Amino acid sequence: MISFTIVTITYNAESLFPKTAQSVLEQTYPCVEHLIIDGASQDGTMSLVHDYEQRNREAGNCHCVVSVSEPDKGIYDAMNKGLARATGDYVCFLNAGDFLPSASTLENLASKVKAGEPMPAVLYGDTDIVDGNFQFLRHRRLSPPENLTWHSFKRGMLVCHQAFYARVDLAREIPYDTNYRFSADVDWCIRVMKEAERRGLSLVYAQAVVANYLEEGQTTRNHKASLKERFHVMRKGSYPEITSRK
Repeated sequence: MISFTIVTITYNAESLFPKTAQSVLEQTYPCVEHLIIDGASQDGTMSLVHDYEQRNREAGNCHCVVSVSEPDKGIYDAMNKGLARATGDYVCFLNAGDFLPSASTLENLASKVKAGEPMPAVLYGDTDIVDGNFQFLRHRRLSPPENLTWHSFKRGMLVCHQAFYARVDLAREIPYDTNYRFSADVDWCIRVMKEAERRGLSLVYAQAVVANYLEEGQTTRNHKASLKERFHVMRKGSYPEITSRK
């Protein structure tokens, strides 16, 4: 059986973390590692994390929950810490406030990896947007294509970061570029897909919603700055033919 590492980045997230943790705890799929990378929170986040670790042990499932709390240099530095610690076959970043839509989400994703065939470089799916009360707002405007390649992102980030499961052995070689404040996730996804193409590995569409994304994330709050960074990501080397911000 393949295994999943879910990485959750937290910082003063006591109002958001329980929803994320509960969605992982409820997964019916047994081979799950949940890494909580906390940036030295000053509120009750870590108390909730320790409570979650205890509830996971009492649940008697095969999930492994590991947490660390220490200062970092920003969200992408924390994500790199998560990559370095991941032990699963696939890694996904599900931050505080984001959550898996059903108890069978990981089980459904695992079914896309066929025995006797090369493991896909990426498993990906659709995303729904939720409000601050974790209620459905809408389907994400950009939808994943059936046949995804790194060229697809020329039309925008068609796969949400939270719905992008990358093979750990590949992803660990491609750390997040911490020079970006808001768009290193876009850059990372593109570079992962480029490496997949170089190795001749497939990208497999789950044809299902695999993540619920909290609307007011860091990128949403800094929309204009994020767009400028994304233009730079696209122009820098991925799509040099792009010459204007349309």
